[in-house]
Amino acid sequence: MLTIRLQRGGRTHMPIYTIVAADSRNPRDGRFSEKLGQYNPHLESGTLLDVKAERIQALISGGATISDTVRTLLKKNKVTLN
Repeated sequence: MLTIRLQRGGRTHMPIYTIVAADSRNPRDGRFSEKLGQYNPHLESGTLLDVKAERIQALISGGATISDTVRTLLKKNKVTLN
């Protein structure tokens, strides 16, 4: 099953997360099918960068699930998913 979730990157104590579409059986930082955006918790109020909202919506309508953390981040940054 395809899941939209965060993948951790960056360096020690300074993480940067990438929003990815990955198979739910793969590890958190493992193989993924595509990048959908980035999240930097160190910028003011945790800003999302380069979010592909249309592609996220297409994946959700195709049956992908979205993690609770990504759903909260999208709501907080006022990204609408119809």
